[in-house]
Amino acid sequence: MTVYVYQTFQIKQEQFQEALENLNCIKNFRNENFSHEIEILSPISGNDHTYSFLIKYEGLAEMELQNKKMFEDEDYKKMISDFFIENTVQGSMTTQIYRTMATPKGKN
Repeated sequence: MTVYVYQTFQIKQEQFQEALENLNCIKNFRNENFSHEIEILSPISGNDHTYSFLIKYEGLAEMELQNKKMFEDEDYKKMISDFFIENTVQGSMTTQIYRTMATPKGKN
């Protein structure tokens, strides 16, 4: 079953341009080096500086495995740590985890 992780965070206004560049670097690094898909969501409505990651994993076990690999990767740890320390408002991150619902057999 597919697992989606939805993480929101506020970007500091004074770091806006740098934060957007860093977000794209994080997205590209993760998509190229790990077995999951990540997208950056930008606001259309709501708080202007609240951005999100939407990450798709092929199950809970895969999510755990990929998270372990990411946090054993020194380049990634530096990249993500610097981003959250320098570019986001402290305490603004929220994380929600969703899974897809199984369709009952014979029901499409």
